Amino acid sequence: MIKVKNLTVKNFLSIGNATQALDFDRKDLTLVLGENLDLGGDDAGARNGVGKTSIINALSYSLYGQALTNIRKDNLINKSNGKNMLVTIEFEVAGVKYRVERGRKPSVMKYFIGDVEQAVKDDGIAQDNSAQGDSRETQQELERIIGMSHDMFKHVVALNTYTEPFLALRANDQRVIIEQLLGITLLSERAEKLKELAKTTKDDIIQEEFRIKAVQDANKKIEIQIASLQQRQKLWGNKQLDDCAAFQESIVGLEHIDITSEIQAHRELVEYNSLKSLHDELGLLYHTLKADIVKQDKVLDKLNSDIASLTKHECYACGHELHDVQQEELKKRKEADLVEASMQSLANQTQEVELFDQIKSLDALPVKPKTFYKTLEEALKHQHTVETLQKDLLARASDLDPYAEQIVEMSNAALEEITYDKINALTTLKEHQEFLLKLLTNKESFIRKRIIDQNLTYLNSRLSQYLDKMGLPHVVTFQNDLSVNITELGRELDFDNLSRGERCRLILSLSWAFRDVWESLYTPINLLFIDELIDNGLDTSGVESAIATLKKMSRDTNKSIWLVSHKDELAGRVNNVLNVVKENGFTSFATDVTEV
Repeated sequence: MIKVKNLTVKNFLSIGNATQALDFDRKDLTLVLGENLDLGGDDAGARNGVGKTSIINALSYSLYGQALTNIRKDNLINKSNGKNMLVTIEFEVAGVKYRVERGRKPSVMKYFIGDVEQAVKDDGIAQDNSAQGDSRETQQELERIIGMSHDMFKHVVALNTYTEPFLALRANDQRVIIEQLLGITLLSERAEKLKELAKTTKDDIIQEEFRIKAVQDANKKIEIQIASLQQRQKLWGNKQLDDCAAFQESIVGLEHIDITSEIQAHRELVEYNSLKSLHDELGLLYHTLKADIVKQDKVLDKLNSDIASLTKHECYACGHELHDVQQEELKKRKEADLVEASMQSLANQTQEVELFDQIKSLDALPVKPKTFYKTLEEALKHQHTVETLQKDLLARASDLDPYAEQIVEMSNAALEEITYDKINALTTLKEHQEFLLKLLTNKESFIRKRIIDQNLTYLNSRLSQYLDKMGLPHVVTFQNDLSVNITELGRELDFDNLSRGERCRLILSLSWAFRDVWESLYTPINLLFIDELIDNGLDTSGVESAIATLKKMSRDTNKSIWLVSHKDELAGRVNNVLNVVKENGFTSFATDVTEV
């Protein structure tokens, strides 16, 4: 079971420097209401912009390193304080405790199992946690532990109006999510591993074929040698002298090169080329930066000129006199642009100094080593050839007519037996792997069909029940090809044919059905957020149905359900209310959820 226990947030979106904490280790339905004291707190408009959705964004950021919506990470930092953003999440999976800390300015990424901090890695390299705010490998490990992608998280745990409804997605995007939900994605992952195994098997077959061919060639050579050894024995004496002379001649021809110095020169050449390449790259980057500095200086001069004109109540574009509010607004805008341009100029100048120092440290390149051979491999081959020739010369010079003994041994020794047992077994294994691969990847595979049929039946059943509870008369069914069919009284409809309230009923029902399927296939999760969805066009009957369903879900499955809404009147329908208050530009939560 996945149990999200608590969340602490600091300097995140509208939440300020005072750390806010939320306890998710509950088994009830909590209504999240907002009040903006900066706007009076009483009218309907004062319910917006309070920071209720910040809770869900912080939950998403803590688990996945990104908000629910396309907000750049640095824009998640509270704008008033501008630094020290930190979000911490504690959760359990199968009884094992985990804690993740993420932050920006300074960047923080810490990951704990129990109380033991784990090394944050990226591409296999351990990173300094204090200097990193993200890590692909650690994020992949977290998603493996949770067992849920970010897209699935948005459709199963954190339901909100910003996420595009499943039925409004393109067919391919729908297929990706539904395959994740039904476990088809796991088959694809197994297929990838099976492909690797099949490739290894094919390589083993090729190696075995090479081995058999080598044995065949060796047997033929032995047969030829047995037939010719007696003749060669007569010529052995002269051949020994000829061979020794040939070896000696070859050695003399190669020993004029100092191969030790040659190898060292090649190794120094590798280092030289590396330094030269780095020097050239830094030089190109330096010149590009210099050009950008010049360009930025022109921008600064233009902005200063414009501000000077506006200060004199003159239009910087046409020179006409300005004395209205527009003059102040233009001046403020230009001053803001000047600050941003100045910061960019300062950053460029800092980078220029760093690049200059790096280039200067590489200016004194060593002299390019001279080599005889083009590559180190050729030099090493030379060395190996000399050593081989010397060994051959020594061995050949000490030979004592080996042919007599060889003739006896080769005549009496049996040729190596060639067996095809191993290659036959490997071929059978390859065919079996290819068959399994087809079962995993072919859309007509009975395995895929069985998984889809079995899980779709449960999905359609749960969806039908939720639609009944929500009072939607339409029939919505997932087909075997993973497409969705919406009908009303036998008439086929598209998702956009539905009214706003009907779509909201369907979105909620589908998300709850997705959650039931996900939990049945994988593991239960204790947390569910619904952010303003019931405010999205539902009438009184729809709201009551949604509240009743959420209460039953919380009661029957011990879920911690958080319902974010603008409807203050719902406070009488729930036992717990969390008040989110925005005052002086900062959001705060009640320390404890209030029992109504």
